[in-house]
Amino acid sequence: QVIVHDVNELTEKLFPIVEAMQKHFSAGSGTYYSDSIFFLSVAMHRIMPKEITQIIQVDLDLKYKTNIRDLFDEFDNFPEGAVIGIAREMQPVYRHTFWQYRRENPQTKVGEPPPDGLPGFNSGVLLLNLEAMRQSKLYNQLLEPTMVQKLTEKYHFKGHLGDQDFFTMVGMEHPELFYVLDCTWNRQLCTWWKDHGYSDVFDQYFQCDGEVKIYHGNCNTPIPED
Repeated sequence: QVIVHDVNELTEKLFPIVEAMQKHFSAGSGTYYSDSIFFLSVAMHRIMPKEITQIIQVDLDLKYKTNIRDLFDEFDNFPEGAVIGIAREMQPVYRHTFWQYRRENPQTKVGEPPPDGLPGFNSGVLLLNLEAMRQSKLYNQLLEPTMVQKLTEKYHFKGHLGDQDFFTMVGMEHPELFYVLDCTWNRQLCTWWKDHGYSDVFDQYFQCDGEVKIYHGNCNTPIPED
């Protein structure tokens, strides 16, 4: 069954919820009404009908090497308290974004590569446990403008990648809200940061062992042919 949602109607519902975070995580200098659609996943639990309990949200620049149904099984692996399944970011973009916080906190794991670091998240493949998102007092508190402001100030954070930035920043503070998907479920191919100052550490972020289930051709990167 396919249900088509009107983007303007969704934006109307979303805007009041995400308006406060847009100025921190949008490419533009202000809060653009249309930008709020880039924060759809953040508040999906507030605008979808209550009978919808789980949703997989994916980018368009993906290539599937396995049945998407297998991805739904990953919901069963969520630990207690986790509300969202998401893969790590595979470039040092957040090593860059958190530069000031990292300079002030030289021992931090923030922005460090896996397996021990916190490289941030990539929102190309998202498992949203809507029921858990609705029930989580902590998650809903983090959507409040005062909490968003508090965290952006703590981490000196200014991003431009919408929901991905929000999840990344929240994940630095509350990793327990996230189930980390294996990189093979979101094998990102973009190598932009390799040529922009991070060639020495790039491979630590970009490495992904295992058989790829979903390729993600982010930043217009060609996806391998079969």
